[in-house]
Amino acid sequence: MVTLKDVAKKCNVSLATVSKALNGHTDIGEQTADSIRQIAKEMGYLPNAMARALKTNRSNNIGVLFVDKTSSGLTHEYFSEILNSLKVHAEFRGYDITFISSNIGSFSMDYYEHAKYRRCDGVVIASVDFDNPDVIKLVNSEIPTVTLDYIFNNCFAVMSDNITSMQEIVSHVYSLGHNKIAYIHGEDTSVTQKRIASFYKTCKSFGINVPDEYVKSAMYHDPRSSGLATRELLALEDRPTCILYPDDFSFIGGMNEIEKQGLSIPEDISVVGYDGILLSQVLRPKLTTFRQDAEEIGKQAALALIDKIENPKQFITNHVVVKGKLIPGDTVKRI
Repeated sequence: MVTLKDVAKKCNVSLATVSKALNGHTDIGEQTADSIRQIAKEMGYLPNAMARALKTNRSNNIGVLFVDKTSSGLTHEYFSEILNSLKVHAEFRGYDITFISSNIGSFSMDYYEHAKYRRCDGVVIASVDFDNPDVIKLVNSEIPTVTLDYIFNNCFAVMSDNITSMQEIVSHVYSLGHNKIAYIHGEDTSVTQKRIASFYKTCKSFGINVPDEYVKSAMYHDPRSSGLATRELLALEDRPTCILYPDDFSFIGGMNEIEKQGLSIPEDISVVGYDGILLSQVLRPKLTTFRQDAEEIGKQAALALIDKIENPKQFITNHVVVKGKLIPGDTVKRI
């Protein structure tokens, strides 16, 4: 079996340099690291997970907790893009990914117990009910955690810019002449609260009055609930000229309802999505939406958690905000 020592001898470098190159550390030259990885591959070197765990007291295993209300799992386009980025950047640093749940076969355990059972060095919490006692238990445990779009006092968080995104969406719609803007939002979460507040604040800055009946509650990633909310908005005597949707996938329900009523987008009603998933750019007319940088969110989550695992005494708890980008399409009519 080829060892690290064999690779180091072949490359004429120290064991430490080989270890850093194979584990994606950035404090050695990129050209040197690439050369070492290539030589190790040619020699047939494979890391010994058990030996590494004994030496470092780490399993190099990262848990992912992802539970959304619509049970969409990895078919959720936005979160699947985040998780793929997380996986890519974690694997580059030598870590595997394991999904955390509350059941193993017929045996029930909480999230913390499952993370311990899987010997997770840390956990990324991507989508859950953050008021769930089991989630709180995990976050408050000794296991390093990083959360997405939610800030716990003792936890590093990676945030999408929910406030600026709504400012840009409303500003774009207003610039095209709309002042009767409705908003179908997702379920009550910290993300939703930020988006709603930013929606009202931006509308107020433009002197737009938002009637209560223009703001409807639905669910994220659920076309059916957005379709029902769209039906209610279209039935209003003084209906809006533009409807904002909680996400691009939910917009499908709104689109179906609009078409069912014999109306056209954007001639009769303008619409805006959210997330910027691939679907939004292949629909016709092309959907105006706000693209969240899912790849960067996953990358930041992976790097922060690994830093927290490997450098616990130096790690500073903080949160980072990842900017997105408005993607103008063909679904908002100038009036």
